[in-house]
Amino acid sequence: MVILNTGGTFNKRYDPIGGELFVPRDNRAVESILQSLVIDIRIDGVIYKDSLEMDDADREILCETIRQSSETSVIVVHGTDTMELSAEAVAVMNLKKTVVFTGAMVPFHIDPIESTANLAMAIGFAQRSCSGVYIVMQGVCGQYNHVSKNREIGKFYYVQS
Repeated sequence: MVILNTGGTFNKRYDPIGGELFVPRDNRAVESILQSLVIDIRIDGVIYKDSLEMDDADREILCETIRQSSETSVIVVHGTDTMELSAEAVAVMNLKKTVVFTGAMVPFHIDPIESTANLAMAIGFAQRSCSGVYIVMQGVCGQYNHVSKNREIGKFYYVQS
C-alpha cells in the first residue's frame, strides 16, 4: 500500500507572517498520523496543491503515478473541492487496483481529528476492498460515483443510483 499526498486542505498550515493558509511541499500531516499506526505505509508526495488549483495536467500526473505504482492499493490524500474529478480520471483508466481518495474539510494542523479519522478509515477501507476507485470521507465510504460533496453544508454523502 502507498499513500499519494497531493496537498489539499488536509495538509494546509498557517503562515503567521503572511497571515494565510498554504499547502506545504511536505508530508508532515500524513506522517504525524502514520506514527500512531502499527502498519508501515510508504508516502509519496505528488503535486502539492489546493485541489481548486489542480488542472487536467495535474490529474494526468496523478493518473500516471498511480498507473506506474507497483502497489495494488493506493490511497490518495486530495483536496475535497475537486476530489470527484480526480477520482473519475483515475476510474477511466480501469486499473486492477484499489484506489481510495480521502481528504479533510479542516487542516490537520488546525484540528487533527477529522484528518486522522478520514485517513485511518481510508487505510482500513483500502485493505478490505476490491479493485476500483472509492471516496472515503467523514464516515461515508463508497465507489467514487456514489459519494459526493454537498458544498452548501460542507459534508459528504452517499448518492443513491
